Amino acid sequence: MITPDCALGAEETDDGPSGKHPLRRCAVTRVCLPKERMIRFVVGPDRRIVPDLAARLPGRGIWLSADRDVIETACKRGAFAKAARGQVTVPPSLALDLAVALARRIGDTMGLARRAGQTVAGFAKAREWMDAGRVGLVVQAHDGSPDERARFISGRGRDIPVVAPLDAASLGAIFGREHTVHAVVAAGRLAETLRIEAGRLAGLTAPAAPSADGSTNATTDAKAGTRRGRTAPPGLAGRVGDPPAEPDGSDAKRSG
Repeated sequence: MITPDCALGAEETDDGPSGKHPLRRCAVTRVCLPKERMIRFVVGPDRRIVPDLAARLPGRGIWLSADRDVIETACKRGAFAKAARGQVTVPPSLALDLAVALARRIGDTMGLARRAGQTVAGFAKAREWMDAGRVGLVVQAHDGSPDERARFISGRGRDIPVVAPLDAASLGAIFGREHTVHAVVAAGRLAETLRIEAGRLAGLTAPAAPSADGSTNATTDAKAGTRRGRTAPPGLAGRVGDPPAEPDGSDAKRSG
């Protein structure tokens, strides 16, 4: 049994720690969110902060919202050292490293879906799948024509999640093409994984939100979910895990 990391009292339902979507508390914003909308970090043997995107690495975890403002604030204000209860070394380009790693995970998952016959690319083929009701996720190139992207979805994809985590060249490379703007993924686990990873990447590649004094605000959009239309750096790629968290943003201990 895992000790709940966010005590929400009577409001705990299937979306709570004991349900289908365990919650974690962000070490910066103090907001509890589903762990799919957060990123876990652990402290390596050399006291270096290590991103754990798959949430599987051993050790005490530190959770942060998948938001660029939050990551940058954690680096500037010593949130990692506070949660780790000691001095740590934080990579200087952590937010960018995370975006690169998430983009690579998305590319790897798309490649797996292609080998499994669960994704197709190209306007005509993808629309055929949509007409047949096979699609669980639409993946589009973020640098594709906005009009063309809208035309592809028009009349068919209103209830289907749409993400745009990669550029046309990176998306095309997955399918052995020079570039690709439209791809669809069959409903199922891989589509859900891609939706989650694209949502995390969107938060990390969004423009920093300025506050009244011109600085960025770490809590801006901290409670928001997947944000559409935000672009990832072109050609991104990496790999980076999950046990539950205490109020300081670190993992709770397992018992039993």
